[in-house]
Amino acid sequence: MAKDVLCEVNSCKYWAAENKCSASSIYVVSHHNGTNARNSEETDCKTFESRI
Repeated sequence: MAKDVLCEVNSCKYWAAENKCSASSIYVVSHHNGTNARNSEETDCKTFESRI
């Protein structure tokens, strides 16, 4: 399991100093209905919540 999760999306409510993610868990999904993604462009972070 990752020790630190980094994120550069500072409009997310879980974004913290030094580009750290402060969410208690991370949920990432594939664009292919649950099948294998081939690269990061084929995935989305569903943990994102706007801080605005």
